[in-house]
Amino acid sequence: MKKTKWNFPKKVAAFNMQELLTVLVIIGILILIALPNLMPIISKAKALEAKTNLMAIYSSQRNYFFMHSKYAAHFNDIDYLPNKTIKNGGTANYEFEIAEATNTTFKVKAIAVADFDGDGVFNVWEIDQDKNLREIVKD
Repeated sequence: MKKTKWNFPKKVAAFNMQELLTVLVIIGILILIALPNLMPIISKAKALEAKTNLMAIYSSQRNYFFMHSKYAAHFNDIDYLPNKTIKNGGTANYEFEIAEATNTTFKVKAIAVADFDGDGVFNVWEIDQDKNLREIVKD
């Protein structure tokens, strides 16, 4: 092999553009095949955010009930500050609202702000004073 005046070889073994593009196309096809199978797992992982926050709100509501003999009608009363949602520049996938709060009962809902699987249905979770955590609308 000929050497240049700096003693570098002229030709270096490497992949050409066609080989690289072929590998990228194959990886893209594999991702397209796997993605529909992964969507339910992605939805379950995002629903974990709603469950965790609803359990925290439940605990705060119970503490408020023991102190005031009624449930709080506003998040400020239980010192709960929801995270900013993705549509407001934050990272949260759910908005939370106190749907009902009386002296003896409460219901808090978590409503998804994004359609996780693209079917037009937004996920909704709910928890009540008896710690019944359930999915109202399945995404």
